[in-house]
Amino acid sequence: MRNTDDFLIFYHLIEQGSFSKAAEHIGLTKSVVSKRMTRLEEELGVQLLYRTTRKLTLTEAGEVFFSHAREVYLSVQNAEDAMSGLGERLSGTIRITVPTISGELILPKAIAEFSEKYPEITIQMDLDNRFVDIVEEGYDLAIRTGMLPDSSFIARRLVEAQWVICGAPSYFARHKAPKSYQELDKHNCLAYSYQETGATEWLFKGKSGPFTVRVNGNFSTNNASSLRSAALLGQGLVYVPRILVADDLARGELVEVLRDQVAKRLGIYAIYPYTRHQPAKIRLFIEHLYQCYQQHKEKF
Repeated sequence: MRNTDDFLIFYHLIEQGSFSKAAEHIGLTKSVVSKRMTRLEEELGVQLLYRTTRKLTLTEAGEVFFSHAREVYLSVQNAEDAMSGLGERLSGTIRITVPTISGELILPKAIAEFSEKYPEITIQMDLDNRFVDIVEEGYDLAIRTGMLPDSSFIARRLVEAQWVICGAPSYFARHKAPKSYQELDKHNCLAYSYQETGATEWLFKGKSGPFTVRVNGNFSTNNASSLRSAALLGQGLVYVPRILVADDLARGELVEVLRDQVAKRLGIYAIYPYTRHQPAKIRLFIEHLYQCYQQHKEKF
């Protein structure tokens, strides 16, 4: 049976990206790490790495070996967590990618509470509205809205989000509030371009199922905060997730319309790649997110 150290050294070599960084991280000399990798390739009878002065690149065989090395590393980490007591020595980094709207609402509070409980775990959160390949770009999980895009990922539904149409009292002082979707052609409908149905396609309930209505307006943005600000300033109507404007609605700074006619309702998920040995810190973080979202579900 192959020495577990071979897997661990190879894992850290690829994660660190160079022999010198890996050697420093592991606590060995650069020459020892290099010799161990050369011996490993000789014993396996395959080339695992393409070495240049600037970077290391995995061969096809290297990709396969690295996937197993990562499983070995995670198994060791899980064993250490179990032996030391979960929550006592949990450390390391959790990388997450989230849409801007999620990163500006519930998540900051959730992360602050998690960091207070597990101060040795570092959370790295990247806000990005593009579709991020979490495996290719090295993320531990993503927060996404809507359907699970790939069956190779696992999704934990955090909460169900209802969308609303609303505007400021100052806007309704100039424009009569609509009673049905047919009246939206008389209104300035501000568009949120980060949604799968399109910036100017608003979803409504119908007798035979949901349908879309094309609206028009003089402002469109992919930034939810900017859209909310425009609505608060009385520029027009917006069609947004309730959580974005829940406090504004409660204070009367925005007024909801067409409540019983709006059809859009989407799940918010924590999505992560399948692995047989998921680190305890990831499991704990996802469970913490679920509890945090559930505590605020009335705002969704």
